[in-house]
Amino acid sequence: MGRGRPRTGFAVLVALLTGPFLTATPAVAAPGQADTDLGRARAVWLSREFVVWDAGDPSGGPSAYQLRTDPDGRIAVAGGGIRGGVALPMDPAPGGLPPELAAKFPYLRGKPAFRLRQSDPATVDDAVRGQVVAVRFGADGGLAQATGVQLAGVLDDRYAAAAGRLDYGPVFAEGRPTLRLWAPTARSVRLKLYGGTPPAPGEAPRAVLDLFRDSESGSWSRAGSPFWIDRYYRYEVTGWQPATHSVRVIDVTDPYSLALSVDSTHSQIVDLADQHTMPAGWREEVAKGLGDNPVAHAVTELHVRDFSIGDDTVPATDRGTYLAFTHRDSAGMRHLRELAEAGMDTVHLMPTFDIATIPERRSDQRTPPCDPAAFAPDSTVQQECVGVTAAVDAYNWGYDPWHYDVPEGSYATSDARSGPARSRQYREMVKSLHDNGNRVVVDVVYNHTAAAGDDPTSVLDRVVPGYYHRLLDDGSIATSTCCANTAPENAMMGKLVVDSVVRWARLYKVDGFRFDLMGHHPKANILAVRAALDALTPQADGVDGRRIRIYGEGWDFGEVAGGARFVQATQANLAGTGIGTFNDRLRDGVRGGGPFDGDPRIQGFASGLAGDPNGSPANGDDAQQSARLVNYADLVKLGMAGNLAAYRFRSTSGAEVTGSQVSYNGAPAGYTAAPAEAITYVDAHDNETLYDALAYKLPQRTSMADRVRCQLLALAPVLLGQGQPFVLAGTEFLRSKSFDRNSFNSGDWFNRYDPLLRANGFAGGLPPAADNADKWPYARPLLGDPALLPKPADLRAALDGTLWLLRIRQSSPLFTLGDAALVQQKVSFPDPGPLAGPGVVVQHLDDTVGPDVDPARRGVVVVLNPRPEPQTVALPPGGGWRPHELQAGAPDTARLGPSGDTVAVQARTVVVLER
Repeated sequence: MGRGRPRTGFAVLVALLTGPFLTATPAVAAPGQADTDLGRARAVWLSREFVVWDAGDPSGGPSAYQLRTDPDGRIAVAGGGIRGGVALPMDPAPGGLPPELAAKFPYLRGKPAFRLRQSDPATVDDAVRGQVVAVRFGADGGLAQATGVQLAGVLDDRYAAAAGRLDYGPVFAEGRPTLRLWAPTARSVRLKLYGGTPPAPGEAPRAVLDLFRDSESGSWSRAGSPFWIDRYYRYEVTGWQPATHSVRVIDVTDPYSLALSVDSTHSQIVDLADQHTMPAGWREEVAKGLGDNPVAHAVTELHVRDFSIGDDTVPATDRGTYLAFTHRDSAGMRHLRELAEAGMDTVHLMPTFDIATIPERRSDQRTPPCDPAAFAPDSTVQQECVGVTAAVDAYNWGYDPWHYDVPEGSYATSDARSGPARSRQYREMVKSLHDNGNRVVVDVVYNHTAAAGDDPTSVLDRVVPGYYHRLLDDGSIATSTCCANTAPENAMMGKLVVDSVVRWARLYKVDGFRFDLMGHHPKANILAVRAALDALTPQADGVDGRRIRIYGEGWDFGEVAGGARFVQATQANLAGTGIGTFNDRLRDGVRGGGPFDGDPRIQGFASGLAGDPNGSPANGDDAQQSARLVNYADLVKLGMAGNLAAYRFRSTSGAEVTGSQVSYNGAPAGYTAAPAEAITYVDAHDNETLYDALAYKLPQRTSMADRVRCQLLALAPVLLGQGQPFVLAGTEFLRSKSFDRNSFNSGDWFNRYDPLLRANGFAGGLPPAADNADKWPYARPLLGDPALLPKPADLRAALDGTLWLLRIRQSSPLFTLGDAALVQQKVSFPDPGPLAGPGVVVQHLDDTVGPDVDPARRGVVVVLNPRPEPQTVALPPGGGWRPHELQAGAPDTARLGPSGDTVAVQARTVVVLER
């Protein structure tokens, strides 16, 4: 998620004509008021034959229907009638849509359907390359209704079979490039060819060449010569533009660009298989992937600029860039190496494709006109100052896609922001991370684009208007994701997603992909991505695609919610696919409440619900808190078991339940079929960091030592559970964003990341008002309390504790079983005994049942004590328990009882035993 989006969460012409022929129709007057807004598109042309339009005479009187088309866009309502265009008569379809169309478009099921009398390919070709309007005439022959028409369905029906077999963008064969663009609605496409240096503003092209249309695919192409290589280009697309309601010549970059000039003004013809685009050793470089058992690879989520912009061990010219990752002895790279050696070996990079909201020239990037550190820790000045330059500074999370297949230019050094140089630097980054012991997952955002319509950063919607984006009933673009939602259910948008992922895998040898708002994709689209990756081989592609990981946000909201448009790639729907989704169940159980609570002080498992109330009325009365603690403890247990839907375990209430029977806000908590399908986390770039969430929820009097304990207690279910661990970069050393819950555009100040452990970012002023002002009354007294500002020693203690948890996980394959049957056999949650207070969780990993997974030990016990006082906890029977061999490195010691069947656990502590 990003960009402040809500994140839970947007035809037929009537004619009294007979006969199958196209007929030029004069304007027909309509008495009275008619629904004739041609700026809307309420009719949907689904296939060559069928149109759906919620039109008709409410009284049931006779009507006549038609589509009107005009290549010059001159259809208009005037004088109470409709004028212009060629008429395509159509008739009501008594049985509605055919079953195959009703299944493909479930949201249109039951609406009035119409069948065109003439639907041959030539007729469709002519119609879609201009303005299309649906019209109804009433019984008196007058105009009754008229509207624009949505074309995505008919474009797929007519062209997708052939178009889907082709490659787009610059394609090379024997050293010669061919350029191909899919633009079935265009009247003409021309190539504007420039020289080999980035064109200056207003510079004329060296040549303007026609592209040739393939009628079966709707694509346009032209073969070039080797002299085209490294030259810049743009397309000139002529066609109907609904955004301006006119036929226009649109000048646009290539949506399948492989390289760009600075600020993405021009595409460039480059061959990324050429040696000069590769760092030394790149041809031999092989993506490591995350293998057959992804849960063995813990993930840290990192922003490219955050990583090094404040790191003075990196040369100033390389800070905030891809090349920062090539300085192996920098503080940041040493930190990543230390994490990798402990088991957190996967670096998840937030968006690194071409981003629409960051100026790429450093000379164009502005800095805040103040020193934020000079103001009070609870001041409003910092956020005001950052806000002055937010739109033109160097910072953004990057969830604003412009060109999907080109690395972002602002992350390249100043001399490499145009052309393939930025691709070379990106490859240097990937190779250096691999050499450092890290794997690389990239964040991809195919669910929306930064803009649509006539916006300068709109590409797809200017090439094929109304196709690549999901349209609502009135033809407007849905924006439930934050921005212009794309429509991967449409064949060529779905193909773009698959093609783009394959390009990143082959060209940049990354090890995995994280899909932003994956629930807005069809499940079939994500499975197609999986199949395409699986087909990649080291011999043919330089990568073993079967080892590449896919995970994403499986949220269910917006206009697609509940399968309204298609079977979505949501949490429950992806069970059994091996594709991971973020487990919000454990997140909320550990932290307490949810990310959109009005009062952020609702407590959870690690934030004081177990015996340390903060006094907020949002927590409810004692009975409500007790019930919530029972539920949260079950969410923690289930999350530690991979959030398996069918997992059977002893509930905190004493009853045996399955994962799907545990409640998460009334929904089934367990939804996975395999542990790798759960991405287990307690914080990410969205919402407050873990440190900030705990600062809201713990009693203000809580000591810093106990805050560090609670941080580790919160991380323990993530790092010692069976799902794939995922942690926001810096959480291991108490990273704070000064309570900013949506820092996508909050600049370097509110996104500080310091692996030198000098400061964690807390008390940096009140967070930006736009997304946080409603929380200022809660944040202000905390930011002003110096006791809540950790010292470097506290950051070191938190990091050491996190490394200890990671090393514990790495010490035994019992923590990374990776198989649902093994989890059921070996993972249980025994009663903590009569001396333990409510909330204490005991996890038993038993290697005496089922196959021998860990020859070094018979079992492991993890005890989580969230209470503010020591607890005596019963151990599983059989004896022989001893502190884990790494327990000596733990923040707290474990002391066994005299008989060895209990263990004394200090307050807010994690203890690990083995036998």
